[in-house]
This record gives sequence, C-alpha cells and structure tokens, in this order.
Amino acid sequence: MARDRLGERNAKLAEVLRATRDKLQLLQQQLEELADPPSTYGTLLELGWGGVHTAEVFTAGRRMRLKVSPSVDPSTLVPGTRVRLGEASQVVESCGFANTGVLVTLIENISQGRVLVADHNGEEHVVEVAAPLLAQGAPTPKAGDTLLVDLKAGFCFEVIPKTEVTKLVLEEIPDVTYQEIGGLDSQIEDIQDAVELPFTHPELYREYDLRPPKGVLLYGPPGCGKTLIAKAVAHSLSERIGGDGASYFINVKGPELLNKFVGETERRIRLIFERARELAQDGRPVIVFFDEMESIFRTRGSGVSSDMETTVVPQLLAELDGVEGLSNVIVVGATNREELIDPAILRPGRLDVKIRVERPGKAAARDIFTKHLQGDIPLSHGGELQELINAAVDYLFADKPFIRLSFEDGSVTVLHYRDFASGAMIANIVDRAKKAAIKAHIRRGEGGLSREHFYQAIDAENRENEDLPNTSHPELWTRLLSKQTVRGRKIQAVEILAGS
Repeated sequence: MARDRLGERNAKLAEVLRATRDKLQLLQQQLEELADPPSTYGTLLELGWGGVHTAEVFTAGRRMRLKVSPSVDPSTLVPGTRVRLGEASQVVESCGFANTGVLVTLIENISQGRVLVADHNGEEHVVEVAAPLLAQGAPTPKAGDTLLVDLKAGFCFEVIPKTEVTKLVLEEIPDVTYQEIGGLDSQIEDIQDAVELPFTHPELYREYDLRPPKGVLLYGPPGCGKTLIAKAVAHSLSERIGGDGASYFINVKGPELLNKFVGETERRIRLIFERARELAQDGRPVIVFFDEMESIFRTRGSGVSSDMETTVVPQLLAELDGVEGLSNVIVVGATNREELIDPAILRPGRLDVKIRVERPGKAAARDIFTKHLQGDIPLSHGGELQELINAAVDYLFADKPFIRLSFEDGSVTVLHYRDFASGAMIANIVDRAKKAAIKAHIRRGEGGLSREHFYQAIDAENRENEDLPNTSHPELWTRLLSKQTVRGRKIQAVEILAGS
C-alpha cells in the first residue's frame, strides 16, 4: 500500500515537472521572439532574373535586389504585393496588397499595365497597374477615375468607387416628358428640330449634307422651364431611339466646376468632355447640359469677375470644336443672364441654336395650371376644374400695378404682377392652394379646392415677390424684364407701386 502511494506521488511529481518544463520552453521561445529585430516591409517590383530565388523590392526609399526564402509560396509573389523582410533582408512572407495610400486622378492609359496619373498638385506620374486591377472581372480604369496608388513604389492598386466626374455630373435618363411641360410648345418644337431630328433621321441629314448643331442655348427669365426642357429632350431621345439606356444626360453643375487652384476648373471641363466622348463611342446620344452657364463662362475682359474666364472659356471653346467629329454629342446650355456669356461661345458653329424661353401669357399659364391639377383632385361644392383654373388665371393676370419704369427716351411703362409670372411661380401657387385646402379640411371638415384658396395663394405669392428685388436699381430690374418690355431702351428710374 505504501509503495503504491509513493508511485502515485512520483507520477504526479513527474507530470508537474513535465508541465513546468513545457512552460519554461514556451517562455524561452517567447523571450527569444521578443529579442528578434523588428521586421521591415517593402513593395515587390518584380522577380529577379534568377527566377523566384531573388526579387526586386522597393523598401526604405530605395530599390533593392533581395533573396527570397524557400518557405514563401512563389505564386503569391506578383508585382505590387507587399512583402515582409527578415533579419537578413530576405523576403520571408507575402502580405497581400496595400489598401491605403495616395489618391490620384487617372489621365490616360498609356499601354497595357501602365497609366498616366496626376496628384492633387497637378503633377503627373507614370505608374504600373497592380494585379488586382488586371484580374479578370476587375473594373477597367478609365480617364477621370480616382486611383489608390503608392507613388514611391510606382503602383496603383484600386479604383476608388467615386470619380471626380461623377461628383460633378449626373449620368441618368430623366423621367421628365414633354407632356409635363406647359405653355412652351413653340420652344419644345424648336429644340426637337435642333436636337432630336439629327438622331432620329440621320440618313436624311447625310442625304442633304446637313450637319446637326453642336450646341443649343436656352435663355430667358428664371423659373420658366429651361432645365425641364433639357431633361425632356434626353427622355424623348431615350424612348425614340431604343428604350431605357439609349441616351445619356450629363447634368453639369456649373458652380461646382469652380476651383481656387489654377488649372483645376479647366481640367474638370476636360474630364467632362472626355467622359462624354467615352459614352458616345457606342453610338448613343449624349447630352451635356450646363445649367447656370453664365457662372463660369463669362465674357473675357469684362471686369465682372476675376480673370478666371480668360482660361476657362478657351478650354470650353476647344472642347466644343473637338466635339465636331462626334455627331451623337450635343451641348445644351441654360442661363437667365445671356448677356454675360462670352460671345465666342454663342457664335454659330458652337452653340448654333438660341431658344428664348419667355414668361407665360394667359394661355400658357392656363396650360401650366392644368399640368399641375391633373387627376382626381377634390373640388369644393362639386365645382368644375376648368372653371377653377380659368378663375385662377383671370385673377393672376388682372390689372395690379407693380412698378413704373421711366426710360431715357422719356417713355413710361407700368408693369403689373402678371408681367413677372413664371412656371415655377404657378407651380408654387398650386401648392399653396392645395395646402390651404388641406388645412380647411382639417379645421372644418370641408374638403376640396376653391377659388378662394387660389386667390389667397396668388395674393401671398405676390406679396413675397414685392421685395424681389428689394431695390429700385434699374440694372437689377432689367435682368427680370422681357426683351419686349425693354426693347433696347435704357431704364432711367424705377418706382415701386406695390402696396400704394
């Protein structure tokens, strides 16, 4: 019995000794690992001429030829990959590709595997394309794309899913149709003739040896439907030429093109047109729409703004002339200050067609009201919708003096509130009337639109317009008046009659 107990005790002691020895060995191994020098990393440029036994590596700011450990899988050693170096500066591990770095803009593809890029300072670099961008199914880098690069090693690794052009433009097929635009039938017909005919009947243009226009300018007072017309053109082209995806609408946000760095605005214009040419290569119509065109393409040397336009305008002129060989790209501009745009842009051969979008008259206003009051809208006391629209139009166009204009030639003209009506204003009147009808329904339980709701909405809209512009300066009023009102005369004085 005593012998058995001693044997069990010895076995337990032996087990404890083995566990202690194993722990000591583990601690010794960890201590040795802590004493190892730190690892450095580099970027593999290429395998050496001697096969997989050597490699060209960029590390610590210099290019080095290093040995490759036999334990490294050769299939993981592809140019651009990040590698870990051992104590003797040999490649001991492949660590994949970098996912952080510098963002640059792709200028152009030079050859298979090499691209020209520009950093945020505008400096250009030639870098190689790493394996992730050459793999099957990977997105092909295009001009204007933002790339992740290691400029020192000279490799680009990834297309960042946001391009500079995408931030500035909107590639889409708008859902606006001509049927939704009221009171602009003649303007719609003009732009259809200018833009759609060359795309829908190209054979006739070739037969008559007629070149389609390269550009269209939509100009007129604000809120009268210039942007809506441009969107409707893109939608109509898409339907008439082949359904969804048959055309492209590039909506350039003019003021966002501006950049404080020299040359940046011009570079962005180049990117936009480069993108348009890219999209047009498959034969689809491409509409490049510049809204608020006067914000960036002002007359050179006018002194109205900085000297930025001295280089921005020539860049656009060069791009417009460059579009000459692309029959399926057309530029559409919109502005309410056409007199500020450089004349070189407006000459025939660039923006060939000029279409004025005027303020609506009674017939046009009636049409716009009808567009915004379609469907089963509840009416007060079972009234007729057309009678309601006629009453609203009559009230809007009633004699209500707003301002008196005195011209230098001695003539005097009194303008009424109706002379400043616009499509956007009518849409807002309809919204005000609908909101008033809803509030009346909530308070009294009486539903439906009535004449009183429209009268109140028109009065409220007119009151708000009394302060726009809140000055009697003649030049500011000239911007809001129609050409027929001014007729080339210079305004000498403006007297506000509203509220008198």
